Amino acid sequence: MNENKIVINSFKAWFLASRPKTLTGAAVPVMIGTTLAFNQTGIEQFAVIPAILCFLFAFIMQIDANFINDYFDCQNGNDKSENRLGPKRACTEGWITLPAMKKAIVMTTILACIIGLPLIIYGGYGMLLIGLLCVLFCFLYTTKLSYFGLGDLLVLIFFGIIPVCLTYYVIMPQAERNISLEVILASLACGFVIDTLLIVNNYRDRDNDRRDGKITLIVRVGEKWGTRLYLLSGLIGEILMLFVSITNSGSAFAPTFLLGYLFLHFFTYERMLKIRQGKELNKVLGMTARNMFIFGILSTLAILI
Repeated sequence: MNENKIVINSFKAWFLASRPKTLTGAAVPVMIGTTLAFNQTGIEQFAVIPAILCFLFAFIMQIDANFINDYFDCQNGNDKSENRLGPKRACTEGWITLPAMKKAIVMTTILACIIGLPLIIYGGYGMLLIGLLCVLFCFLYTTKLSYFGLGDLLVLIFFGIIPVCLTYYVIMPQAERNISLEVILASLACGFVIDTLLIVNNYRDRDNDRRDGKITLIVRVGEKWGTRLYLLSGLIGEILMLFVSITNSGSAFAPTFLLGYLFLHFFTYERMLKIRQGKELNKVLGMTARNMFIFGILSTLAILI
């Protein structure tokens, strides 16, 4: 896609601002939660509507988070073109005006709330509180929490524990809604694997973040431990999901599906070690996003086999 000929506030501009590649991070946790529930209920009792609502809510919230990040980083001057190493951002590049982005944030936030509201029917009024927390931390992450190294913890919670467990909970029949240890472990596995995306993103931006006073976990631990955290995060996710797949399927063959992710993760880690800094790390970012999506597919197969 040619980014040099983008009309201000055009469809192409909004498409780029939504960062469609990041939607895999929203899809994978819901996919795993849905798979765990389907594995328990079978097709006869499987609740399709709450599953669809969970997918839609996750997608809209991810787009909302991207818009919020784009808007506030531009306003704070964190995405200046001469310093930026990551992909170009819509507001900073002038593809979308700040007033238009502000309106879009309001619209996507309202849309996410409208989509999530019916989940009260399936999961009770606790869903309202969880939805409000998702919206609140969507804003707090970009404006405050990412500056204090809390991003990785928030990924574990909002891209692991909450979406996997919540999706499983609302799909399951009311009498069978116990969140088992396997579901919790699967949610943590998902969170650790998705966190590899944040780790490589912060690893690439470590010098700029340090200069801007953004104390991410990578800034705290340094370059050497940054690469180790990337490796460990994927490995922990793999080990946890191996346990879940064996327990759910009862088959020794099931874990072999997940070995594909392990191979890709090690290969991407080696690329990260060779590149180490600069815009070339965007290739590692793309590979990590691919690995994350493959992990979701392979985990689904491993659980269902």
